[in-house]
Amino acid sequence: MGARFPFSAVVGQDDLRTALLLNAVHPGIGGVLVRGEKGTAKSTAVRALAALLPGLDVVPGCRFGCDPAVATDCPDGPHAAGSERRPARLVELPVGATEDRLIGSLDLERALTEGVRAYQPGLLAAAHRGVLYVDEVNLLHDHLVDLLLDAAAMGRAHVEREGVSVSHAASFLLVGTMNPEEGELRPQLLDRFGLTVTVRAARDVPTRTEVVRRRLAYEADQDGFAARWAEQDAALAARIVGARARLAAVVLPDAELRRISAICAAFEVDGMRADLVVARTATAHAAWRGADEVAEEDVEAAVRLALPHRKRRDPFDEPGLEEEQLDDALRQGEEAAREPDGPDGGPQDGPDGDPDDEGPDDDGGGPGGGPGDDVPDGDVPDGDGAELPGRPPEQPAGNGGGPSAERTHTPAPAFRARLLQVPGVGDGAPGKRSRARARTGRVVRPSTVDGSGLHLLGTLAAAAPHQAARGRGGPGLELRGSDLRRSVREGREGNLVLFVVDTSGSMAARQRMSAVSGAVVSLLRDAYQRRDKVGVVTFRGREATVALPPTHSVDAAAARLRALRTGGRTPLADGLLRARRVLGTERVRDPRRRALLVLLTDGRATASGTGGDPLRDALRAAGLLAADRVAAVVVDCEHGPIRLGLAGRVAGALDAACLRLEELSADQVAGVVRAARAA
Repeated sequence: MGARFPFSAVVGQDDLRTALLLNAVHPGIGGVLVRGEKGTAKSTAVRALAALLPGLDVVPGCRFGCDPAVATDCPDGPHAAGSERRPARLVELPVGATEDRLIGSLDLERALTEGVRAYQPGLLAAAHRGVLYVDEVNLLHDHLVDLLLDAAAMGRAHVEREGVSVSHAASFLLVGTMNPEEGELRPQLLDRFGLTVTVRAARDVPTRTEVVRRRLAYEADQDGFAARWAEQDAALAARIVGARARLAAVVLPDAELRRISAICAAFEVDGMRADLVVARTATAHAAWRGADEVAEEDVEAAVRLALPHRKRRDPFDEPGLEEEQLDDALRQGEEAAREPDGPDGGPQDGPDGDPDDEGPDDDGGGPGGGPGDDVPDGDVPDGDGAELPGRPPEQPAGNGGGPSAERTHTPAPAFRARLLQVPGVGDGAPGKRSRARARTGRVVRPSTVDGSGLHLLGTLAAAAPHQAARGRGGPGLELRGSDLRRSVREGREGNLVLFVVDTSGSMAARQRMSAVSGAVVSLLRDAYQRRDKVGVVTFRGREATVALPPTHSVDAAAARLRALRTGGRTPLADGLLRARRVLGTERVRDPRRRALLVLLTDGRATASGTGGDPLRDALRAAGLLAADRVAAVVVDCEHGPIRLGLAGRVAGALDAACLRLEELSADQVAGVVRAARAA
């Protein structure tokens, strides 16, 4: 295997390189999340960083890479005197890794052969004092992300399972990369990463040319290319060592600390983690510059790396900092830096220190959740009953024209959607919607044929009655292959939620389509939180259109929804048939992911591709989906004093539940709706 691509040879991507180097100087920053499109050197830069890290002195034979100069509570201790030198490791956590592989587990070989409880270390132990790299971290199951972020924050891993209780050092530089097109991380997990960087391919020709030139040269002669950049990499490695040695002596003046607090307050970030991360990053940046104390330029550099992902207030907010907002925050930080502390040790009252001051871009709301909170227009935070679902605010009448005229509509205020589930027990990707057999989750029973991992108690219970017959005479159990039991676990899975939205003229009344759009946005937010895959099919005029093929990017679905136009006839049958084709294709691509079809319509079919009766064709198409055993729910969007009940007839043909638009709100209706026929 040839040499790795040199870190110094990466073209551009200054923010990415800076974030990685600052974490190498101060691992306490909390790692880096690298967001970006495909082919932007995310993985290349991370793998190249490991070669710059200084070598380590470790205790010989210690499975946890302990430093012989530091006393530690190690499961392999107490250690004998002595040390050996080895390079810092780059440990990669694959997307399909299990909890056992990450944190370690019971050593089954020793448990079954020697009758002792012994711990087999996982990847967290292997990454101690090195780099833990997670490619496509947004596709990793949430509970695994929680585990590794906890270890990164505390510097230790704690294992309590299968009769094993172990705590070991796990201090590492955590780096995750992700492509936002494949889905976002939850804001709670985003906040746990110290820094975030968004990388994009250069658009200027000279930079793109240089990228290609260097990559081709590397592929032609990997060792020779690495040798040409060895001097630059060695200089960076030496600078990391020097900055680490200087870090403890760097002073963070009170003026700069006030600047940091004022900037974080201006961005209204949650909690105090942002302030701490900015302070640590600014200190590392000063050490990297060779300075003795933190200055304004260090704080500004830290803010640009530590706050973009923390300003998101809603799942559909784009991460990033607007320059105008950043300038306002820096201006407030400058004013705070000049203000002395008040008598109680806190900032004095004034434009930056008064807790009642609203900060930039505030519309008069406050921490109590008023209308000025940083919530996108039309959205209401979960649990807030300020707006009824499906009832948009009053809007002035316009020159709308008849129902066939094309219009766009602003979605009504969103709400907390009630849970819609696929019946039965599935076997799909981990998520939070429907019941599923899983590799994680609660153990429901032992089994000889199903499940994964050893069910220890079940195995012991199966073997115990046979010990005398097998001649057991010492410690440990006499086991046979027939004694082994597996753990059958039940958790939750993510589903494919396919929205089929009627955008025809009969839905084009301004309030009705706004209400429908608000309902779909609410369901999309729910899908985001439950780790679903989503798609959107719309039908109007003469045909149905796949507005968004199934994707993990709920952000993209929300953006497409906002651009929907309405008007024309209602080809309901074509919409259902197009949805059936989409589901058929996805069933081949991902057979384990179960689908949930959500049809939003008033049921008033007025067009058909066959030229026959539109409603009869629609009912026939619904019957085909029912025959495919597609779980579905119909949302009846009909309103007014005269109701035809056509959506209910379509739901009957689909063998699906039928809900009124207002019944989608969890705050309006108690209980959980099973969105399909009984299993």
